[in-house]
Amino acid sequence: MKEMLAEPRIVKSHPCFNAKAHLNIARVHIPVAPKCNIQCNYCYRLINSLEVRPGVSSKILSPKEALDYLGIVVKEFKELKVVGIAGPGEPLFNRETFETLKLVHEKYPHLFLCIATNGLLLRDKLDELASAGVNFLTVTMNAIDPEITTKIHPFIYYKNKLIEGLDAAKTLVSNQIEGVELAVKRGMIVKVNTVLIPEINDRHVEEVAKKIKEAGAYVQNIIPLIPIGNFKERRPPTCDELQDARMKCEKIIKQFRLCKMCRADAVGIPGREIGFQERRYEMSEIFHA
Repeated sequence: MKEMLAEPRIVKSHPCFNAKAHLNIARVHIPVAPKCNIQCNYCYRLINSLEVRPGVSSKILSPKEALDYLGIVVKEFKELKVVGIAGPGEPLFNRETFETLKLVHEKYPHLFLCIATNGLLLRDKLDELASAGVNFLTVTMNAIDPEITTKIHPFIYYKNKLIEGLDAAKTLVSNQIEGVELAVKRGMIVKVNTVLIPEINDRHVEEVAKKIKEAGAYVQNIIPLIPIGNFKERRPPTCDELQDARMKCEKIIKQFRLCKMCRADAVGIPGREIGFQERRYEMSEIFHA
C-alpha cells in the first residue's frame, strides 16, 4: 500500500501543489529567464501575447522591472502567495533569476518563492536557491531510462560543453535525481512534472514515479504533450491515456490533476487570469514594447 505522508503546511498555500489552493490562491510567474541549457523536443520558446502554454511570455523583464511589476501584482491580487520563475527558458541557467529572487525575498519576505527547472543545474545551484529563500521546486523529469531520455532530450549544455546522445541523457537524469534528493533534504517541497508522450514514455511513467518517490518528491504532475517544436507531428495523449497514466502512478505517488500548463508570465488564480493579463499593459509601462 502507498505510504501516506502528512501534508506540509506550506503546501496549502501553493495553487500548483494543492488542489484546494488551486481554486482560491493567486501566483505570478515572472519572465526573467530567456536562455536554456537543454534541448526538449516538445519545446518552442516564443515572445507573444497569444499562446497559453509554457515557454511563452509577452516580454523578458529585467530583475528591476520584475520587482516593479510585482509591486503592481501585489496590489491587484490580495490572494497572491507565490512568486514563481518558470522561464521562458531555464531559470537556473540565467543569472537574472537569482538577482530577481534576492530582490523579491528582501522586499516581500512573506511571499513563497517557486522555481520551475529542468533539473540539470539543480544540485549545483541549491546553495543559491536556499539562500534566496526558495520554498518550492517543480522539476520536469520525463524519463529515467537514458535510452528513452535521449529521444526527448537529444543534447544538453553543461559545464561549458555541448553533450549529445546517451551521455547527455545519463548526465541529465543523474543530475535531476540527485538534485531532487538534495533539495528535499534542504526542506524544499518538490513537484515533478512529467510530459506524457505516446509511443515514447507512456509505458515508462510508472518507473519515473517510483524513482521520484524514492528521491523524496511530494507530488507528480503528468501533463499531456503539446505537439510543437520537433514533436509538432506527434499526437498528444488521449484523455483516457492521460487518466490511465495518472491512475497507475497514483498508486505510487500523489498526483496533481489541475495543471493549466501556464505561460512564463501567468498571473492570478489559475484558470481565472483573463482580465488582468490584458489590463496590465494599460496599468504600467513595464510590459510595453
